[in-house]
Amino acid sequence: MKWHIKSFADLTNNELYHILKARVDIFVVEQACPYPELDNYDQQSIHYYLTDGEQLVAYVRILPAGYKYKEASIGRVIVNKSYRGKGIGKKLMQNAVNYTTNNMGEKTIKIQAQSHLEAFYSSLGFRKISAVYLDDGIPHIDMRYEKK
Repeated sequence: MKWHIKSFADLTNNELYHILKARVDIFVVEQACPYPELDNYDQQSIHYYLTDGEQLVAYVRILPAGYKYKEASIGRVIVNKSYRGKGIGKKLMQNAVNYTTNNMGEKTIKIQAQSHLEAFYSSLGFRKISAVYLDDGIPHIDMRYEKK
């Protein structure tokens, strides 16, 4: 397996296709939630992902501060269904937080988490900063990570 960190401009057409397909397969099809997956944030994002040969295993996008929120943000967190339950999601998020704080120099990271994942993100140092709200019909909470 191999980790990749790329800007939007550095993604090949094939890589971008696999990323977008995986996001639609999980967020739109698997979660039965029709919503506009393409939201004009990908172009400013860092795309951090894990592959196993040609297979996309896990993915996040990282936005610098000032684009979606005043803080940097991590979103579109996915792990391919056949790779779940192996700790890959935790490693993915740890790597994304480390990259955001160490390589991008960001001190604060905001995420919009599905509320059933609050304990998972809390275990990574994120803390809840909002009440539960519906986003495209799915309960979410806002969470923040502060580098110490």
